[in-house]
Amino acid sequence: MSAIADLAALEDKGEFARRHIGPSDAEIAAMLKVVGTDSLEALAARTVPAAIRSSAPLPLPPAATEAETIAELRALAAKNRADIKSLIGIGYHGTLTPPVILRNVLENPGWYTAYTPYQAELAQGRLEALLNFQTMVTDLAGLPVANASLLDEGTAAAEAMALAHAATRGKSDTIVIAADVHPQTRAVVAGRAEPLGFRVLVTKPAEIIATVRAEKPFALLLNYPGTTGEIRDLTREIAAVHEAGGLAIVAADPLSLVLLTPPGEMGADVVVGSTQRFGVPMGFGGPHAGYMAVKDAHKRLMPGRLVGVSLDAAGQPAMRLALQTREQHIRREKATSNICTAQVLLAVMASMYAVWHGPEGLARIAKRVALQARLLAGAAKRAGFALRHADFFDTICIEAGGKAEALIAGALKRGFNLARHEGGGVGIALDETVTRDDLLALVEAIAEAGGQAAPKLDGIMPEGGFPAALARSSAVLTAEVFRSHHAEHAMLRYLKRLEDKDVALNRSMIPLGSCTMKLNATAEMIPVTFPGFGNIHPFVPVDQATGYLEMIRRLESWLCAVTGFAAVSLQPNAGSAGEYAGLLAIRSWHRARGDLHRDICLIPSSAHGTNPASAVMAGMKVVVVGCDRDGNVDLDDLRAKAEQHAAKLAALMVTYPSTHGVFEEAIREICALIHEKGGQVYMDGANMNAQVGLTSPAAIGADVCHLNLHKTFCIPHGGGGPGVGPIGVAAHLAPYLPSHPMLAEAGPMATSHGPVAAAPFGSASILPISYAYIRMMGPDGLKRATQVAILNANYIATKLAEHYPVLYRGSQGMVAHECILDCRGFQQNGGASVEDIAKRLQDYGFHAPTMSWPVTGTLMVEPTESETMGELDRFIAAMVAIRGEIRAIEQGRMDRADNPLKNAPHTAAEVMASDWSHPYSREQAAFPLPYVARQKYWPPVKRVDNVHGDRNLVCTCAPLEAYAQAAE
Repeated sequence: MSAIADLAALEDKGEFARRHIGPSDAEIAAMLKVVGTDSLEALAARTVPAAIRSSAPLPLPPAATEAETIAELRALAAKNRADIKSLIGIGYHGTLTPPVILRNVLENPGWYTAYTPYQAELAQGRLEALLNFQTMVTDLAGLPVANASLLDEGTAAAEAMALAHAATRGKSDTIVIAADVHPQTRAVVAGRAEPLGFRVLVTKPAEIIATVRAEKPFALLLNYPGTTGEIRDLTREIAAVHEAGGLAIVAADPLSLVLLTPPGEMGADVVVGSTQRFGVPMGFGGPHAGYMAVKDAHKRLMPGRLVGVSLDAAGQPAMRLALQTREQHIRREKATSNICTAQVLLAVMASMYAVWHGPEGLARIAKRVALQARLLAGAAKRAGFALRHADFFDTICIEAGGKAEALIAGALKRGFNLARHEGGGVGIALDETVTRDDLLALVEAIAEAGGQAAPKLDGIMPEGGFPAALARSSAVLTAEVFRSHHAEHAMLRYLKRLEDKDVALNRSMIPLGSCTMKLNATAEMIPVTFPGFGNIHPFVPVDQATGYLEMIRRLESWLCAVTGFAAVSLQPNAGSAGEYAGLLAIRSWHRARGDLHRDICLIPSSAHGTNPASAVMAGMKVVVVGCDRDGNVDLDDLRAKAEQHAAKLAALMVTYPSTHGVFEEAIREICALIHEKGGQVYMDGANMNAQVGLTSPAAIGADVCHLNLHKTFCIPHGGGGPGVGPIGVAAHLAPYLPSHPMLAEAGPMATSHGPVAAAPFGSASILPISYAYIRMMGPDGLKRATQVAILNANYIATKLAEHYPVLYRGSQGMVAHECILDCRGFQQNGGASVEDIAKRLQDYGFHAPTMSWPVTGTLMVEPTESETMGELDRFIAAMVAIRGEIRAIEQGRMDRADNPLKNAPHTAAEVMASDWSHPYSREQAAFPLPYVARQKYWPPVKRVDNVHGDRNLVCTCAPLEAYAQAAE
């Protein structure tokens, strides 16, 4: 063999896949023996029905190494013009991420690999950060209640519209939108309104009051400042909609609210917006944390998540998610929204930006950009231009007329993108990244367009600004947290203190069924912070984002290969948004064929709660299909209901593998039945981690599916967001994928329903993560990952079967990538509930599996392919030990009321206290197995009292002692 051949043989293109997949070859062999098969291929054959199983390799490029992939993405990022500073505005601004936040939050797996804080006791750090976010939003907006973030500003405004319609009890179906609301927000709201039967009127600001009085809408949507920069007192417009019986929604720039009268003080009912400019890079449009604040009367209609303060079992203050009856798994088709996610990681960044700068620092930034705008306004006047608005905060609109293109070209020549507005207007949105040299260059561009010599900055008289009557008089960010961490040591230690309270993937396995908490490799995360990806405005000229578009097109093609579909849209910025977009595509297809009457959506009773909520949002009526005793769709019930509703059948929503963790044998028959009756099949892609390389949505007969890139394709959960939920569709549905009014390349403009997110490609800046994962795994690695995910689940199911009944299995005795452990019998025999088991697992250092869903009283376990055999064995040992504790209660060897399960979790303060009155030892409480002592996690609080928290809702910051005193 030649030296060159030797070199080729020594190249290890599969190294990344071996590191991503936890078990070694020897461990895989041992685990296969436990589950009773001799190979991964044989295991797959026993798990995935032969009729849908594929033997062909995925048509993807071969695996690349970490170094090659990072270099490839660096080259793509370099094709984007990050050297051009975008002063376009329209809801997106340049910002400076404080390095202490960049390194210790965005780039820190202790923050980005955490799960949604449903288990409050081991999520106190994230919950405190989100409480800070809510407090920041309520202070800025001037309203008492805010949620823990939404997906972006456009969808937040759409959510506010739905809230307003519910609050006014449908007395009107008309919403009035001011013409100076950002165009992408108008488009998202209009798209959301149409399936719900709402009428949208876009009205010039001067005509708003007359229109509201004549139309009596259920809501009025305003921008503050407007998209071209104008600031106006909204009090009269808000009063007019109140007189008409509607609600006032104001989309507001948070930095402006540091200096301007907050909308809540003008009477606004709902205030929404984006916190992007609080330290979160533009990233070609996302992800960014949208926000919503409401009057107290509307808090129970507010979508998404709300963090509240309650007490733990020891009477100490503790935070948790509040008012969880709004969660979609509970309310299903009666939910006000399908949003069951937040942008937690980005909300944490934005809140920490406010903590870092404090009220004085934010005011300094706001005053500086406002002064910059006034200086450029003075330069424009000096150059002979008029301003469209005399009152503005940080954005001016120059009436350039026929000189508009010359002004834009002159600015571009000097390294700046400006905004085009109708009627020859040129917008310049100032931000904290603009330097003195930048200002001088912009003045030169303005003077050149006006045919004059550029003055010195010192010679320019500032013009305009916001009137004194609109200057903020109320205090902002008064909570102690915003005044305490301005030294870097203090901030660093605060972030570390919060991180240490939580359990994330960098500490232990998070075995949540249906949530796929798998490895988010460091190599995948590195490109996210490349300037060429972070510093790109979503509305730059297309030739400035060629690297992004190239990456997006490749990723789309790879996802087509994985799903077997003809086309993919990456715009939906959450799984819930993907569901909605998929159903809109089906709805649009029916309507294009003249089938306007098809509005019935069949949904199995086991489906994710977002499924029925999404169907209702898409204008469909939900009909529930039952499941049989094995957890499969009840075929007889499905046939009966498909026949009953054949004339109006629009779609079936089905999760595959099923929500019960099983590959249903009859899936092709199910799809064929729906097609026979004229409907389409929507496949929920939550469980794609069990399909990739073995089968596909197209192979089972589905027409559309959404993919959770934050599950199967390695984008980290970030404590409950960000996510990406793209949809793949068969060829006949491709014309109905999302589009965007600001970018033709985003989708099929002529036939699309429109956008489902504010940005053309949704959360574009985190797409490099999934790109890198697919690129480094290659077709063989992706298939092996799926096989090992199935192996790990079956290994756990086999090892725990003698201790916990496994509720559902396939026809050959196998589970898919997750298994359901039945804990219902323990409540009667041992007095131990599934919640007791979940809380006791915290003492062993583990986050609990998915609790009481899809079956009450069960635990759904998904280990993923990333966990080693050693970690699986530690989890198994913990579950076996807990079963032993339950058995001790059953046999009377432990007290039924005072035992380690009922008292779990145990805090360090409790274990170290001089008084210990329990009949079991401190060691059993805190160190129940030998491995625990070597890597002990101490839950910071005892079990949280949810009932107390909902009865005494507190959702903003105060000294924690104040909550305890109030409880006393």
